[in-house]
Amino acid sequence: METLQPVSPHFDAEEIAKFEAMAAEWWDPEGRFRPLHRIQPIRLDYIGRHTPLHDTTVLDVGCGGGLLAESMAVRGAKVVGIDRSPKALAVARAHASQSGVVVEYVENDAEQWQQSHVGAYDIITCLEVLEHVPDVERTVAACAAMLKPGGTLYFATLNRTPVSWLKAIVGAEYLLGWLPKGTHDYQKFIRPSEMAQALKGAGLELANLRGLCFDLLGDRFYEGEDLSVNYIGHAIKG
Repeated sequence: METLQPVSPHFDAEEIAKFEAMAAEWWDPEGRFRPLHRIQPIRLDYIGRHTPLHDTTVLDVGCGGGLLAESMAVRGAKVVGIDRSPKALAVARAHASQSGVVVEYVENDAEQWQQSHVGAYDIITCLEVLEHVPDVERTVAACAAMLKPGGTLYFATLNRTPVSWLKAIVGAEYLLGWLPKGTHDYQKFIRPSEMAQALKGAGLELANLRGLCFDLLGDRFYEGEDLSVNYIGHAIKG
């Protein structure tokens, strides 16, 4: 008799719990999600510069409280946001309702959503998510399967370098207090070469990589060439 192998979960419950605890602060620009609020214009402009959002179908994977999903909907996209945090989704739905913005929010993850949405989207965004999932290659493959031919996957994550450990964990969590201690696990950070391999394995062609950099003296984020800490990029489905 064949022994069934256990299936690993599509999401990390401990990672979800971290963000559940902060859910009420999603739309507070000075709260625990302050860094996301500050890089939001940069990543939104990056997406819009490479792919016009108007009249596109978009899936925002790991949408959290809806910062990116709502902004893309305002630019004319038909957006679905999925996340495994019920509290974050409740915040997202409430804010969209108050703002008069139409976004469909669903409690789900990329791997399960993919089962009924193959080839459904022009654009998929997966920003600041991949460093929190159990299996990066599996999540990327699920996203690729849901793209239409010629569709685009946008991703943003943290590089695994000594500099990123110093800035993203020691600096952001311990010195500046931007995030609760333990928000990030350095071992889950993803080198660009590893990201490129996951994309290639999923049948996606890497089109661009840019750094999401922080100017300490100017107290601002900006898009640049330095990939050593945060980076954003996109890949095309052939």
